[in-house]
Amino acid sequence: MTIDCADPVRLARFWADLLGLQVRPRESRYVALTRPATGTPELVFQPVPEEKAGKVRLHLDIGVHDVDAARRRALELGASPAGDLDDPGDDSLVVLRDPEGNEFCLIRRAAGEL
Repeated sequence: MTIDCADPVRLARFWADLLGLQVRPRESRYVALTRPATGTPELVFQPVPEEKAGKVRLHLDIGVHDVDAARRRALELGASPAGDLDDPGDDSLVVLRDPEGNEFCLIRRAAGEL
């Protein structure tokens, strides 16, 4: 999965910290994260000149045990709230934006679902 961004190194570091992965050594203008397991998508960050416009149509859903703790950690890492996209009646998930405004969800999952 390739994510267009203004600063691939900065955004890759955010996602690596959030997901507990490593940034792979840079071999080109693209920056990638290590893959967590065989068969999982690789996250690659690609520099583009234009800014993000509008809501992204593809986003990551990240399963977590504790949505509130994961939200606090994501905010500490540089995420921002996306309250305009949250469902106030559903406390099993929260919508956030990464440092470049790309939306993602933290979704409560049971231990066996992670």
